[in-house]
Amino acid sequence: MEDIKQRKQDHIKIVMSGAAQHGLPTGFDRVAFVHNAMPEIDFDEIDLSIDFLGRHLNVPFLASSMTGGPAASGKINYAIAEAAQELGFAMAVGSQRIALTTEHDHGLNLELRKLAPDIPIYSNLGAVQLVHSLGVDDAKRAVEAIGANALILHLNPLQEVLQDGGDRKWFGVERAIAALVRGVQFPVIVKEVGAGISVDVARRLVQCGIDSIDVAGAGGTSWAAVEGQRAGETGDQALGEIFRNWGLPTPLCIEDIHLAFPNLPLIASGGIRNGLDGAKAIRLGASLVGQAGSLLPVAIKGTDAVIDHVRLWAKALQIACFATGSRSLADLRAAKLQPV
Repeated sequence: MEDIKQRKQDHIKIVMSGAAQHGLPTGFDRVAFVHNAMPEIDFDEIDLSIDFLGRHLNVPFLASSMTGGPAASGKINYAIAEAAQELGFAMAVGSQRIALTTEHDHGLNLELRKLAPDIPIYSNLGAVQLVHSLGVDDAKRAVEAIGANALILHLNPLQEVLQDGGDRKWFGVERAIAALVRGVQFPVIVKEVGAGISVDVARRLVQCGIDSIDVAGAGGTSWAAVEGQRAGETGDQALGEIFRNWGLPTPLCIEDIHLAFPNLPLIASGGIRNGLDGAKAIRLGASLVGQAGSLLPVAIKGTDAVIDHVRLWAKALQIACFATGSRSLADLRAAKLQPV
């Protein structure tokens, strides 16, 4: 487990350095809202609230999974939890694998729920671990350990195959997800970690009975590049660079999956830079919008920094609503987009 802790520490360091940024644009700049010069609405009365998986949110923002092992996780998660409680947004923790298999929880405990009693908190496990080491009971323990409202299962095959000692045997993952969904009473969300989810994979996940998909598309942190950086001056570093820009762009994933499954709650993450990107993601079909890599350096500074960051994000979203004449997110979903 010391190797896993070191890997998590490396991940934070590399993401913070900026060395793992996806090399291609996310794609949100390819579309623009049609400006409404006479919106006929009151800016201060615009409603940004939503209901997601049975819980009310004041802002459609998710602090996405970003840490899961090192001691810094506690500080990061506590800052996010306090900010989420203040502003009414959702948060997801990083992988709880270490917390489940060692005596060190690194802040992944019920203290999070004490700090944020009223907001949705999502647990997190690797989907492939359901095949090799963890089961339904472990998933229940992960949720209970932090008083979570739902469980996120992350898919990261590209990262794993580039990672020294990563999981290369991925047969049985789909069956394991379906078995987990049948065996638990809480919602299950499935996400990628930065390479996106296609319509075909979304269809298979829907057939498994999952409750939501976080597309986590290409455009933000490239975990291929992260593992390449960790490999050092080796052939594996070259492989990480070869696959740095691999993946499906977030807007494409959201639009395609929403068209195929219009009633499936979707989370847009992966290269979301600001509230205007968030507005476009919501217009394309997302219910919730997540940030991880760009939130990490903010969360390390503390609660006030997270509050300021999310308030700015929400203000940009509100301005996008105002400039399209949208009184609510429901109205925003009907706003006109045009190619750029």
